Amino acid sequence: MDGGNHSVVSEFVFLGLTHSWEIQLVLLVFSSVLYVASMTGNILIVFSVTIDVHLHSPMYFFLANLSFIDLGACSVASPKMIYDLYRKHKVISFGGCIAQIFFIHVVSGVEMVLLMAMAFDRYVAICKPLHYLTIMSGRVCILFTAAAWALGITHSLFQLALIVNLPFCGPNELDSFYCDLPRLLRLACTDTYRLEFIVFANNGVICVVSFFALLIGYIVILFTVCKHSSGSPKALSTLSAHITVVLLFFVPIMFIYTRPHPNSQMDKFLAVSDAVLTPFLNPVIYTFRNKEMKAAIKRSFRQLMIVRKIS
Repeated sequence: MDGGNHSVVSEFVFLGLTHSWEIQLVLLVFSSVLYVASMTGNILIVFSVTIDVHLHSPMYFFLANLSFIDLGACSVASPKMIYDLYRKHKVISFGGCIAQIFFIHVVSGVEMVLLMAMAFDRYVAICKPLHYLTIMSGRVCILFTAAAWALGITHSLFQLALIVNLPFCGPNELDSFYCDLPRLLRLACTDTYRLEFIVFANNGVICVVSFFALLIGYIVILFTVCKHSSGSPKALSTLSAHITVVLLFFVPIMFIYTRPHPNSQMDKFLAVSDAVLTPFLNPVIYTFRNKEMKAAIKRSFRQLMIVRKIS
């Protein structure tokens, strides 16, 4: 075959999460509630950090950016999944599938870098407190965020370059509820062994290296906190929230991209967790473990009520 696009498949059919109507109803309610809660919680955090001067610090700047990304994370695949739970025939156009893959990898790439930036922020705050404001200046925070978006988009474009010119001439069934890059590659009408290896090596290595780098970083920070008893309860609470979020983000992705023989049902469960549960748990973890965040949200509610009364 030449380098042109021989794709004749115009749409892909999702096999979905389950064939049981009863389980689909449960998933519909569960996913819908979590989606609404995720959107509400993350919007509240972005809004509170933006308008509350008490939260205008690097840590909350990164938290607001993480919440903004989580808004995207729970909107890329979740609405389509919830909508498809109503339907017997679950389809997505070829262009829609490519767009979904692009945004999934952009969101994942940006979130990965933001989690590293948040870890670096905590390292400087705890290990080099006297230099914190100098190191974590507004310019540095913006550079971290810009780098996160640049790397996320670059990583996603690299994934698309692997599949955009592949010939798809049938079959067109994906055993999933969203466009999963490894499964999509297997539907191509050509030998994709090398491409599958590149995808797993690229995504798997990035995830594993990033995860263990973060893990080592937080271990160093925890040792530093344990050496100094003053203020350690608050520091430990903040660190435990960060570590929990890191685990929630990386564990599902590593299971999906580092196993040579993935299990379909396990991958579906992990994908649902990553698409719906993690964006919901992130604001819950950061809000309930942080007194400043809770106080800021209360102040935001009061301001909204005052504006509503005036209008």
